[in-house]
Amino acid sequence: MVTHFKVDGLLACGHKGNNLSASSELNRVKCRSCRNTEAYKDARKDQRNAARRAARHAKASHHESNWRSEWIDRLTAMAGLQRLPRGFTGQAFV
Repeated sequence: MVTHFKVDGLLACGHKGNNLSASSELNRVKCRSCRNTEAYKDARKDQRNAARRAARHAKASHHESNWRSEWIDRLTAMAGLQRLPRGFTGQAFV
């Protein structure tokens, strides 16, 4: 059975009927006419961009938190009293 793309309660390809299966989930859509519409292509592009943004954000936040702990470990391993850089308040020396 063909699954159509549903946008705002209507099918993207324009078909009408009571027995047509429809979904707003992009991966389940099988109708070629629906997949060729601008509404489907825009929804697919928005979904892909959101996934890329989420991956980029997760990668950036992971990297930002890592450098600080690595820097503290490096300064702790050094011999003598080493000053911590600005931004590490409350700790004048390691």
